[in-house]
Amino acid sequence: MAVKKSSGEPEELKATAWQGMELESATSPTAPRAADSYFEEVFTRLYGKMSFEEKLRLIWLSSTLFFIIGGYWLLRSLKDPVIATICGVEYIPKAKMLSVLVVTVLVFVYNKLIDMFPKHQLFYIVGGFYATLFTIIAVALALPATSSLSIYNTEPSPYRLLGWVSYCSIESFGSIGVSLFWAFTNSTYNLEGAKKAYGLMVACAQLGSIAGPTIVTAGTIRYGVPTIYFCGALCMVFMVVSIWGYNARFGAPESEKAEAEAAASGGKKKAKAGMTEGLVLFWKYHYVKGIFALSCLFMVEVTILDYSMKVLAKGKFDGEHPGDPTAATQAFATFMGVFGQAANGLSFVFSLLGTSMVIRRLGLNKTLLLFPTLCLGAICCVYTTPTLEMVFLAMLLLKGFSYCLNNPCKEILYQPTSSSVKFKAKSWIDVFGARGSKALGSVVTNQFADSAADLLTYGSFVAMGVSSFLIYVAYWQGAQFDALIESGVKVGEEPVYAPPEGDDDTSCGMDDDKGGDGAGDKKTVIAV
Repeated sequence: MAVKKSSGEPEELKATAWQGMELESATSPTAPRAADSYFEEVFTRLYGKMSFEEKLRLIWLSSTLFFIIGGYWLLRSLKDPVIATICGVEYIPKAKMLSVLVVTVLVFVYNKLIDMFPKHQLFYIVGGFYATLFTIIAVALALPATSSLSIYNTEPSPYRLLGWVSYCSIESFGSIGVSLFWAFTNSTYNLEGAKKAYGLMVACAQLGSIAGPTIVTAGTIRYGVPTIYFCGALCMVFMVVSIWGYNARFGAPESEKAEAEAAASGGKKKAKAGMTEGLVLFWKYHYVKGIFALSCLFMVEVTILDYSMKVLAKGKFDGEHPGDPTAATQAFATFMGVFGQAANGLSFVFSLLGTSMVIRRLGLNKTLLLFPTLCLGAICCVYTTPTLEMVFLAMLLLKGFSYCLNNPCKEILYQPTSSSVKFKAKSWIDVFGARGSKALGSVVTNQFADSAADLLTYGSFVAMGVSSFLIYVAYWQGAQFDALIESGVKVGEEPVYAPPEGDDDTSCGMDDDKGGDGAGDKKTVIAV
């Protein structure tokens, strides 16, 4: 009895003590933990489950992309004003044509550097070169007005070479810098990691595209063009420092380590095609051509709709302000500013909140089909309702979702490719694909430039055809991607495959032999 009495009293005390502990824990440490767990739940829902190391890697690479895009858009905002002041506004079209030649030469050099240096060191070379070049240009622009190099010398002349150098330098960095980042990132992430991370990276890129022009708008009048130009050079320095810190923390990508180990062990090296290897790979593999189509051909539609929107907008504002071209121009500029804000805003919000979730939930195949299908729907709406408001909405859809939906998907398509495809073939696609597609779109707009009605009618037919073709390419590309991932084959690497005796099949198919003697195994045909 004494034992039972003594045991009942501690039970009450024990219950009271537990209640006190629950109250105490509810008032202090659990509250922040609840907030942390809520944030983690939202983050996981949007981007998938990530470890601390994965999050740190994502933040580091996103900051690198922020500096690349932010620096490019800052300098891009200064590109036309600088050459217009130094050489004359009438020389901008010639500078654009010259930049194509300059970029072509630099891409050849870039492809040669890929063979000579480890991939992460390319950032040091490219970043160091452009940081030095932009710094020299900024210093030259700040010289006294008596110098022919100075931005304060307001007598334009085509013989003032600094304007041409500035224009071509900015154009080439925009092509090579972004391509290098995504090639490096594609060699760093596996498929699942890419699905989680690329949406947030694109969101950081959109922040950079907003921050760069904002610095120009807010600081040019107060600090001057040379100072803001130098800020673009500093972005190159920050890019180099960021990738150096990343490499020190995480090391080189696994693919780069494997190449280095193979070279150190005296293994057989793949014969290299030198500076033209990217073009050879593009011509050889249909899979790489498919990436080109999905990356660039939609720009034909964008060019047609963009010109149509500007023609309709100019006509509308000229009609609203008859006899007052200044007011019409101001209204036109305001309209284009609103469009830019809306497109960048849509892209940023969706890439931040929706891109990773959509790719993970729908899968890459359906997401690839989604963008050209949306484009086709938008073009059909423009054809049936050819108004400025409808063209504005269609352009908003194409521009916004090309950044936040199509771009991450086309980068993921590089996962089952070799290092040469990721770096060399990609550089040619990124540099000349969009330029060529814009040129094709310009052929259409030039043909029907005299009539807005004909432009919208026949331009819509062309755009519908392009969208329909891209839907087919997206379906085929998705099937090829799945087959490559399943088989472990990398496009651009010749697989070691010995067909069974008596098998006279000479096609490009590959046996997906996963064990045993292979009897009854299903053959996966990969038409790369």
